[in-house]
Amino acid sequence: MSRVGKKPIRIPDNTKINIEGDKLVVKGAKGELCQIIHSEIDLDIKDNYIKVGISNNRRTNRALQGLTRSLIANMVTGVTKGFERVLEINGIGYRATLSGNSIIFNLGYSHPINFELPKGVNAKVAKNNNITLTCIDKEQLGHTAAAIRRLRPPEPYKGKGIKYAGERLIKKAGKSGAK
Repeated sequence: MSRVGKKPIRIPDNTKINIEGDKLVVKGAKGELCQIIHSEIDLDIKDNYIKVGISNNRRTNRALQGLTRSLIANMVTGVTKGFERVLEINGIGYRATLSGNSIIFNLGYSHPINFELPKGVNAKVAKNNNITLTCIDKEQLGHTAAAIRRLRPPEPYKGKGIKYAGERLIKKAGKSGAK
């Protein structure tokens, strides 16, 4: 059995969980999330805890148990606290501005890039070079942050571009040249 899958998930007081057939609905203070649960997975809700079980001990079911437990834990965390991802823009003249539900990037190209934020993802831009993305769905937040980073990934010589906060870049040495 999966070590992760065996751990019970604590349900906070202000969170409600409903199982409708193979669909799990989690409602909390920040919103509502839905997830389809595999037919081999058994969910047991008792005393403000959810336990994820499996019908038989096959390898794929053990993997699904850990995956399902992680997805449900992320849903519970998302509707209670939410998730946050911070991106940093490095480079002279590189900046971002928030305009309604989109972010306008100037990243050294001949044109500004207009990035539309997906529904449910909120952004704040501080000092034109720090972007804070917030969302209740961890998967959607990660996809959005990766799409923004893909607009101008950090280059290996000077580190110019968009990177995650706390990401370590390994810089290459430039040309040695004759001295």
